[in-house]
Amino acid sequence: MATEEGWHTVEDGAKLYTKTWKTEGPARARLVFIHGFSDHCNTYSDFFPFLASKGIEVYSFDQRGWGRSVLKPSMRGDTGPTSRVLDDITSFLKTVIPCPVPLFLMGHSMGGGEVLCYAAQGPADIRKHIRGYLLESPFVDFNAASKPSSLTVFFGRLAGKLLPRRQLVNKLDVNLISRDPVKVKQFEADDLCHDTGTLEGLSGLLDRTADLAAGKIVVGDAAGEGGVTRIFIAHGDKDGITDYLATKKLTDNLTAKDKEFKTYEGFFHRLHDEPSPENETFMNDVADWILARSVDPVQVDVAKSKL
Repeated sequence: MATEEGWHTVEDGAKLYTKTWKTEGPARARLVFIHGFSDHCNTYSDFFPFLASKGIEVYSFDQRGWGRSVLKPSMRGDTGPTSRVLDDITSFLKTVIPCPVPLFLMGHSMGGGEVLCYAAQGPADIRKHIRGYLLESPFVDFNAASKPSSLTVFFGRLAGKLLPRRQLVNKLDVNLISRDPVKVKQFEADDLCHDTGTLEGLSGLLDRTADLAAGKIVVGDAAGEGGVTRIFIAHGDKDGITDYLATKKLTDNLTAKDKEFKTYEGFFHRLHDEPSPENETFMNDVADWILARSVDPVQVDVAKSKL
């Protein structure tokens, strides 16, 4: 497996760090991956090589305000509003479209919430190229253990309008991300996981989450390639950061014909970083779901209709 690093310049001139995990032979599918809060694409050092070994090329980038896309401290967490976040995803997707193999879009945690928003609100001329969507522990709502008070949320949104680029440290409890102590220590020691958001960015995150939890953001039946929505949603039932039950409720309300919700019993927030071999169960599920839909989509949909 080989990797390629680079930089992508979006329309407003911002430069985003990119990395691709290549397959050794011809790729069977491509996956664009959107990372979460206080995260970056190089923390998926087991997951992405695993997918590449299965024939799935992974294309990812450090979102604006995160990872190596931060070139000075004042840029930490400066994601811009939700419209800017979705525009950055569109800009990056354009670098892999047209795609010679089936294209999938996946997000973890905050990135999972963003992918849900994209499936619902992204440009139709881009979404028509996406064979399927995958969500890992998506940020549909806070787990009760991590949820801020309604007063904090109210004043946070108000302050975000008055002082959009004021930075605020919102430290994640690293002990909730995984049951693997090695992964927890790696995450805690990673200086690129800076836990810093701007008031505008945090406000956008809160608004997206509130709208997803309330059912105001709706993924339709025709959100992907061929006018079909194909979606895989995975969540651990012991996730202490994002809410498992909120994700299950959202999935139950989806009307897509090709949808799958998978519960990982006892798993924490980063399913791919749980202790081995349990994490491999999740990673295999992701690879299998993608590869099963990397053949002619008409054949897949006909086969599923006969079940």
